[in-house]
Amino acid sequence: MANGLWGRTVSALVVGVLLSVAAAMPSLAQSIKVTVNGTPITDLQISQRVKLFALEGNKGGTKGATEQLIDEAIQLSEAKRLGVSISNAQIDDAFLQIARNLKMSSDNLRALLQQRGINIDSLKDRLRAAIAWNAVTETAIMPQVQISELDLDQKAANQIKDYQGYDYILKEIIFVGQGSSGRSGQANQYRQAFAGCDAAVDLSLKYTDAAVIDVGRRNATQLPEPIAKELAGLNVGGITKPRVVENGVSMLAVCEKTQAEDLTFIKSDLRAEAGNDALSGKATSYMDDLRKRAKIIYN
Repeated sequence: MANGLWGRTVSALVVGVLLSVAAAMPSLAQSIKVTVNGTPITDLQISQRVKLFALEGNKGGTKGATEQLIDEAIQLSEAKRLGVSISNAQIDDAFLQIARNLKMSSDNLRALLQQRGINIDSLKDRLRAAIAWNAVTETAIMPQVQISELDLDQKAANQIKDYQGYDYILKEIIFVGQGSSGRSGQANQYRQAFAGCDAAVDLSLKYTDAAVIDVGRRNATQLPEPIAKELAGLNVGGITKPRVVENGVSMLAVCEKTQAEDLTFIKSDLRAEAGNDALSGKATSYMDDLRKRAKIIYN
């Protein structure tokens, strides 16, 4: 009887100790530092993000890691509100792309993270938020971006240089083969005898390994600056000086030359630049507004 009672007492004490330890474990393992729209951010998440920062050379420290996690929680919350869902396959693809950018396998990237004491979920959580925010940007922010075509026209007109204001129809005369000095000599002879595009092919038949290629219509902005400058000084029927290229010696003949009215080539670059700037500004404003309306509780 005594032994049975003693055994039950010991068992009860052991169970009690185990239960009390189990109850204490969550608070010992991690504690909630911030709550964002009901989503907790723990000290473990923050410390993991700090380690990830260190691996990347980011000196944001604990404060920077905390703020980034807050932003990500807000971004994921907004994505959820808009019905955006991110699959594990998307996360895995993004992880693999990072590994490829670092010129390593995904297994080696996992090993690198492990060596630095970084849980792979810390990186994957950030990837999830980034992919979700890209989706929010495309869904809710990009439609708000408007670019004035009039502004683009004015900027393009201001940026274009005198030698870029032409459209051409060109033919390339190329003397194919090694030995640039010999080829250049023949090219110069051809140039001196050149009497216009209509006779370009017939003239080329007098030379060995000479070819005439229809380049077609080109705007000056599509051409290398030195060539565009030289062409600007030529009239229809003119031909550029010989230039050594990869497969021989090349010249360009001017078959037509008109003042350019279409600034598409300059506007396309300006549109991309303006669009990126406008989108970045809209995204920042959108995020600032979300953050102002978010319920952020620091513990």
